[in-house]
Amino acid sequence: MKEKRKTGLSCERARAFPIERALAKLGHFPTRTNEKEAWFLSPIRSETQASFKVSKKLNRWYDHGEGTGGNVIDLVCKITKSSVKETLRFLEQDRASFSFQQRPVLSNDNHNGIQILHARPTLHYGLLQYLFERRISISTASAICMEVHYLNKGRRYFAIGLKNVSGGWELRNKYYKNSSSPKDITHIKNGIEKLIVTEGMFDLLSILEGTEESNLEYDFLVLNSTAFVSKAIEIMKGYLQIDLYLDNDSNGRRTTQKLMAHSINCLDKSMLYEGFKDMNEWLIYNAKKRLGQEARDVSLLPQKQTRFTPDGRKVKKK
Repeated sequence: MKEKRKTGLSCERARAFPIERALAKLGHFPTRTNEKEAWFLSPIRSETQASFKVSKKLNRWYDHGEGTGGNVIDLVCKITKSSVKETLRFLEQDRASFSFQQRPVLSNDNHNGIQILHARPTLHYGLLQYLFERRISISTASAICMEVHYLNKGRRYFAIGLKNVSGGWELRNKYYKNSSSPKDITHIKNGIEKLIVTEGMFDLLSILEGTEESNLEYDFLVLNSTAFVSKAIEIMKGYLQIDLYLDNDSNGRRTTQKLMAHSINCLDKSMLYEGFKDMNEWLIYNAKKRLGQEARDVSLLPQKQTRFTPDGRKVKKK
């Protein structure tokens, strides 16, 4: 009798699946990483400081808080509370990752390959951490963005999303920059005759972060691509004041000049972040600068001094 050929993924083969990749598929991202290891907030229990370590060389994990560790199969079973068979099926869906390649590159212009699953308020820790790195508060992001879950080439991802006027989404997370079809501008109307124009969502988020009252004083236009400059020109016709916050690079300056040539109501605001590529880069720099100043200020505070008598003996505390 001929032996039946085994199908599916074997445990031996599955153990080669990168743990970092499995955690990303499950929505967990590192708080810090280097060539040898990555640290996460534990995906199997609640904690505020990362004590969950992944060895990239060994492809093994260890939770210092719980005192347990293992391979990728053990981990997925533990997180998803699934059987080994179900875990193997989960890992088999992403065979490209068995080469130990981290974060395969997605094509930014393959919009038709993206299928939006659902959008909700931003709650996921990985995205909140990403916003923190970009120095954007949750309240600011929640005003105009959503947490968007989507499929790309059959694989599931999630990102900070900004919806455009045609129903497509600009998608950003720590690893990927994508957009779903149809690609278009984002026009946020507050019924104001003043307009702020930016190239991308994080430029606008940076402006809102720095000037909380501006969301009541302006309408907003995010180009999402400088290819939509003609659409922007049409929209600008209805505004008495147009503040341009475009990138400080050749493409951004060229787009600024085009827009200013079509309306005397345009004001070039790029001097605000001169020396930086865009508003977000400027915001991050200034946030770090403030933190550095605060640290210096703390060091200048009066410190407790040890007192001595004239003959060199320590004065006892009362």
